[in-house]
Amino acid sequence: MAGERTKLVVAQRERLGSAESRRMRKEGLVPGVLYGNGEPVAICITERELRRALTGAAGLHSILDVEIDGTGKSHASILKDYQVDKVRGGVTHIDLHEVRLDQPIQAEVSVELVGESAGVKEGGVLSQVQREIRVEALPLEIPDRLELDVSGMAIGDTMRLVDLPAQEGVTYLDDPEETVLATVTAPTVIVEPEVEEEELEEGAELPEGEVPEGEEAPEDGAEAPAEPEADAAGDQGTTEG
Repeated sequence: MAGERTKLVVAQRERLGSAESRRMRKEGLVPGVLYGNGEPVAICITERELRRALTGAAGLHSILDVEIDGTGKSHASILKDYQVDKVRGGVTHIDLHEVRLDQPIQAEVSVELVGESAGVKEGGVLSQVQREIRVEALPLEIPDRLELDVSGMAIGDTMRLVDLPAQEGVTYLDDPEETVLATVTAPTVIVEPEVEEEELEEGAELPEGEVPEGEEAPEDGAEAPAEPEADAAGDQGTTEG
């Protein structure tokens, strides 16, 4: 939910570089950077602590009260970016950004389709075209998700950002008319082509009196003359000399 705050204790790291980052990951630590009004601070956090902070009700939009080295001073921050290991799936690096709670920020929020579409009941196909939209709001007012009720959608209907209910304090930044969120289309019907006439199988005999297509029948019912057979020994009746 919007406005959730989570305490996150991190440690400042002195040694930098890819080799040091690999060593930290082997020890279950996630390297990262905290950006703020001053110089960026290189930090690290245990993978378990980071997972706990980002799996709350607000998810990735939680306000993180970052405390460095247990000093007691917290920095209200948001998760700006993160990298994931494509093979193992774990987070390998995070970027946190310190924010002022009295100034609006921009974020991407997921859109969740709710309800059962009337068009789907009739056999239509519901498709979610856009899954996230950009919003602007105060850090504590950024919603964790936005719900779009599709129960009234019939076959052929389209819902756009303009159809998404407004939320107090939240501004949608994408084009309200051009941003398509969901559609219901008719099911695809595969029509088998009709075979108008059966093709004559190779080697099959034609009925009596019929000729293959493209050939002319002999006049007066006369049979076509037989082709002369070639004489392998040459023309007969010729004499030498």
